[in-house]
Amino acid sequence: MNATIDVEDFSQLHEPHWVLREAFQLLVFGLVIAEAALALTVQRGWIWLAVPLVLVISHLMHGALIGLHEAAHGLLRKNRGFNEFDGVVIGTLGLMSFSLYRVVHQTHHAHLTTERDYEFWPLSKTTAPRWVRRIAAFLELNLGMFYTPFVFLRAFLCSPSPVRSKRVRRRIWMELALTSVTWVAVLWAVATFDLWKYFVWMYLAPAFLAANLQSWRKYIEHVGMTGTTVNGSTRSIVAKSWSGRLMAFTLLHEPFHGVHHQRAGLPHSVLPQCTASLEPRHPDEQVPYPSYRHALLDLIRSLADPRVGPQWRTAEPAA
Repeated sequence: MNATIDVEDFSQLHEPHWVLREAFQLLVFGLVIAEAALALTVQRGWIWLAVPLVLVISHLMHGALIGLHEAAHGLLRKNRGFNEFDGVVIGTLGLMSFSLYRVVHQTHHAHLTTERDYEFWPLSKTTAPRWVRRIAAFLELNLGMFYTPFVFLRAFLCSPSPVRSKRVRRRIWMELALTSVTWVAVLWAVATFDLWKYFVWMYLAPAFLAANLQSWRKYIEHVGMTGTTVNGSTRSIVAKSWSGRLMAFTLLHEPFHGVHHQRAGLPHSVLPQCTASLEPRHPDEQVPYPSYRHALLDLIRSLADPRVGPQWRTAEPAA
């Protein structure tokens, strides 16, 4: 059986989680402080301290990447202009066009885990052979920093593309150009001033880990789920421990993933108040997991044949 929370204990999950609308700003401040500390340790050669700092920064960067998701829903900042600005900045630093992410993520919500869910290509395609899906899963879980932007770029360039508006396509091209120019300038500065040591420790290593954490979380949320309802196609984590609640807070309550898909317009700070909507009401559904560790174990069992969506129930799997 899956290690989920007992139905009898479900009522206990309605205890309030730590919530704060300014959680993203706290993440950014924490990231700046941690990066400053890491710069000092690298300058002094304190590798024993640099390694744990990289791990902390990678988690904070992962939280910042979820900020891109919040901005795509228009929920990161109350001011629309600031919301767009933050989304473009996060996307540029994460090798992602903000506008492209927004459109493709909208298909994920509109066509959750179906074959029209471009965000989970090719795991949602019943025509994709198992070996192709295995390679895709391996690349996204281990090289997410580069593979995930590829998945979104593929959705932009494929035909038919979910990005149909000429105005949006022009903006995406502009954002891709901005990303290219920005990173050419960054790499030029790093090479010119011989800052490779700082670049690797302060950006490349933690960003690489953060992107993989993002991929693993994304897979935990959906891969292996073939239910016909929102809760049947998502894994939610509702922790009772203080460490689990801290994790949810620093991930902008993304672990309440079923709630987010039911009511995508809710700010992250409101999601913990809607735990009752995660209660199983259909044979496909199950109560939330008590931790990411338990949900991860369930995901790992599905990676031998990675797939998402109810279409797999009646499909003849390709070899």
